[in-house]
Amino acid sequence: MARRCELTGKNAQVGNKVSHANNKTRTRFMPNLCDVSLMSDAMGLTYRLRISAIALKSVEHAGGLDAFLLKQNNESLSDKALKLKRSIAKKVEAQKAAA
Repeated sequence: MARRCELTGKNAQVGNKVSHANNKTRTRFMPNLCDVSLMSDAMGLTYRLRISAIALKSVEHAGGLDAFLLKQNNESLSDKALKLKRSIAKKVEAQKAAA
């Protein structure tokens, strides 16, 4: 399983741990990934995603999954999230046309 956030595209970084004696050891810094269920208001369904803790905070700040996905660029989204974004956009357009 890839250690990559499905919403922000955040993945593992490489670098050095540096001791007090200035010894350098290569290491990988992993993102803090969480398995969460997020509710889509437009679709009326719950979706399970593997996202980073900072992405969860960003989703709540944006006002929910729908608002976050509609603002997010397509390059950072996973295939699953991109498909969800398209279906939400289609549903929102249909609701605007009906109103």
